[in-house]
Amino acid sequence: MSHRYFTDRVEGARAFLSGEEAAHLARVLRAAPGDEVTLCDGAGVDYAARVVRAAPDEVELAVISSGPSVSEPPLAVTLFVGMPKGDKLEWIIQKSTELGAARIVPFTSRFCIAKPKNEQVKLTRWNRIAKEAAKQSGRGRIPAVCGSLSFDALCKKIAEYDLALFCYEGGGEALAPGTPLHSRLEAARSVAIITGAEGGFCEEEAARAKEAGAVVLGLGPRILRCETAPLAALCAVMTLTGNLR
Repeated sequence: MSHRYFTDRVEGARAFLSGEEAAHLARVLRAAPGDEVTLCDGAGVDYAARVVRAAPDEVELAVISSGPSVSEPPLAVTLFVGMPKGDKLEWIIQKSTELGAARIVPFTSRFCIAKPKNEQVKLTRWNRIAKEAAKQSGRGRIPAVCGSLSFDALCKKIAEYDLALFCYEGGGEALAPGTPLHSRLEAARSVAIITGAEGGFCEEEAARAKEAGAVVLGLGPRILRCETAPLAALCAVMTLTGNLR
C-alpha cells in the first residue's frame, strides 16, 4: 500500500492510528497484518510501518524505518489571503497545500466584500481540506489554516518574517532571477506572501505594508484574480528557491 496517514502516536517501535484514519485503513482498505503504509507525524518526519493489528477504532503498526519527509521545502511560506467570496478560499487552501505552503491566514482589508461568518465552523472545514490535500500530495506536514486577521493585525506580523512580499496590483519590485529581491529570497527561511481579495488594495494599505517592512511586489502586467494571485506568487517563490523543479 502507498497510502499515507497522519498520527501523533509514534511510541518507539510502535505507532497507532485512531478515529477516521484507523477507520479508513481498516474498513475501506481492509488492511491486514503485514500490509505496509507510510505514516507522517505532521512535523516533517515520515515512517515506513507495517500493520500489526487492524480494527476500525484503532490500528497498531510496527515502525520499520523513519526519516525526514523529502516533500517538505526548507522554506516556510505563510500565505496571507484577503478574504474572498464564496468557496474560493477552500480552493486556495487546497492548491497552496499541494504547492508547499506552511500556513494560510485569511484577513480583511478595506475593499474586502466577504466578511468572516461562522468562522469556527469554517476553520474546522478549512483545516480538514488542508489535511486531505497534504495526504493527497504526499506532504510531511499539514499546513495550519488560522482564524482571520484585521489588516492592522496583519501589518504587525510582517516583522516576524525574514521577508514579506506584498502583492500589489499597482505594481512594485520584480520577483525575478538575478534581482536584489531574489538574493533576499534565497537567504530567507521564512516568507510571508500577502495578496488581496476581489477589490484589491488601496494605496494607503500598500504604503502601510511597506512601512511595516514588506516589499511591495508586482505580479506582471495583467491583473490576476484573487484566487490566482496567491498561487502565482507561491509558485514563483518556490521556483526561485529551488523547491519546485
